[in-house]
Amino acid sequence: MHLRLTSVFTQSFRSSWYIVLLVLLAQAAWSQQKTSYEISFENAVHHEAHIQVTFSGLPTKPLEVLMSRSSPGRYALHEFAKHVYALEARNSKGQVLAVTRPTPYEWNIAKHDGTVTITYTLFGNRADGTYTGITALFAHLNMPATFLWARGLENKPMEVSFKLPEGKNWKIATQLKPGANPSTFSAPHLQYFMDSPTLVGNFIQRKWQVLDGSKTRTLQLAIFNDGPETVVDEFTQKLQQVVLELRAVFGELPEYEYGQYTFLGSYMPYVSGDGMEHRNSTMISGPSGLQNHLVPYLNTAAHEFFHSWNVERLRPRSLEPFDFERANMSGELWFAEGFTSYYGDLAVKRTEAISLEDYAGDLGANLNFMLNAPGRQLFSAIEMSQQAPFVDAAVSIEPNNRRNTYLSYYTFGNMLGLALDLTLRKEFNNISLDDYMRRLWKKYGKEEKPYTLQDLKTTLGELTGNQNFANSFFSSYIEGKETAPYQALLAQAGLQLQKAYAGKASLGLESFKFTSQGATVGATVLRGGPLYKAGLESGDIITHLNGNVFTAEAYQDLQAEKKPGDEVSIRYIQMGTPKEGKVTLIEDPTWQVVTYEEINLPITTQITNFRQNWLASKAKQK
Repeated sequence: MHLRLTSVFTQSFRSSWYIVLLVLLAQAAWSQQKTSYEISFENAVHHEAHIQVTFSGLPTKPLEVLMSRSSPGRYALHEFAKHVYALEARNSKGQVLAVTRPTPYEWNIAKHDGTVTITYTLFGNRADGTYTGITALFAHLNMPATFLWARGLENKPMEVSFKLPEGKNWKIATQLKPGANPSTFSAPHLQYFMDSPTLVGNFIQRKWQVLDGSKTRTLQLAIFNDGPETVVDEFTQKLQQVVLELRAVFGELPEYEYGQYTFLGSYMPYVSGDGMEHRNSTMISGPSGLQNHLVPYLNTAAHEFFHSWNVERLRPRSLEPFDFERANMSGELWFAEGFTSYYGDLAVKRTEAISLEDYAGDLGANLNFMLNAPGRQLFSAIEMSQQAPFVDAAVSIEPNNRRNTYLSYYTFGNMLGLALDLTLRKEFNNISLDDYMRRLWKKYGKEEKPYTLQDLKTTLGELTGNQNFANSFFSSYIEGKETAPYQALLAQAGLQLQKAYAGKASLGLESFKFTSQGATVGATVLRGGPLYKAGLESGDIITHLNGNVFTAEAYQDLQAEKKPGDEVSIRYIQMGTPKEGKVTLIEDPTWQVVTYEEINLPITTQITNFRQNWLASKAKQK
């Protein structure tokens, strides 16, 4: 009996393992299936691309195909499906399949034979980092705005072949993995594929290598420029310096999959201004040539390259994983985007591409914007970050009150980075924001362990050895609505935060469209300003101020004659009804930052040393 049972058990065991083996082989075959795309540009002059995608090895259930609604690096919805038409589906035998459309951005194919090939036409006429632009000169391809994908196949390999027009010398630049064929590239899964913008055309190329510890990293610039090629060489040289300065912050470059980081640049009248970060590349565009805006474009490149650490690898848990079907919200964008803005500016200064006076001017512009934003009374930096789905290139037609309720997390976070950097340098010996970023990189970014707000706070306490300081800074300036003592902090570096027009009477930061009969009030009237308190609204027509017709010349005369706190009469027309009242003038609220040299204040040894430690090149010190 024992032998018989053993025999039965053995047969049953072998049979079970045979089934398991078949399942494993089927799973292995399934895992090798890939999504294959082909894109061609026969009608590029009319901004169209023809795209074919094949999904194979499909289960029997209906295939659900989608066009993304959001894009990596953006936080609002964009509904890319609106540019897809002439869609058709066929099975492996070439037979046409029925397609249903359950949502505006989804197509379903219920009856197929395990293979579905979809062809469609894509319209794209906005070349930037978010959309797709197709012309007779180039193709700017942002993948979520270009390619359909299938729900349930997100972890499958993806391959794309580019059918380039003949006789144009078009090339391809992308962070995708190169294939054996120079026009074919691949990605391990959907997340990487969608994060891989591609530039196609007869662009200029520059490559260089950076020795990073014991490893050599390759960086590439693929660029269109409306101007002389010599300017591309100048830009490349400055970009190389930026790369070294930002590497010095973290102590190393990230590990770039497939061995290369690529700057994709277009600076010509046929593109829109933008900058978008990606894991191993960035797409940057501007509507005029490098020679006219070299430093601003360099600043954008620095910002996006810093993202290859901060947000691509040093990533908030709130953005994991990126959702292509919904808006992505994070309360940490003041850090992910704002601190990145701070380092974009700082890196350019450390390369000496701009003067101290110009850097001070940029700080003043950002502080002026921040300090005069009424929205800071309503929302913290965290809450401002959470509004990204409503403001990050989001489109709506109804009027909004953003001027009174919102402050960009880019500017807010930029100035929080300034405050934390200068505070650390003031309160702690030999500790700066560079040390904080490096510590966060080693703790979270290098291992790609998503962080939380509490992780940021705890790490600041660990760095300083003072958790009370970290808790206080966060509760006051990041979780709360207090303002850092910028005047005292900047004074360490011999920089003066002051009113640009001290003592000058003003109606505030409102804009006016003047005529000989008066002036129309421009954008949203600022909460708490003189006109707001007097009951005026955007679009009102001010006819008289202080008894005089309200012209540009009359306003200048009034500012010279009156002082802040003076009350003057005002007559205006609101929604067709003449009105009159009183308005109290204030001191012009514009802030600026100037160097001590500009206002003849002494430069001490302490100031000189502070500037050196803060603003001098860190790459040259390595």
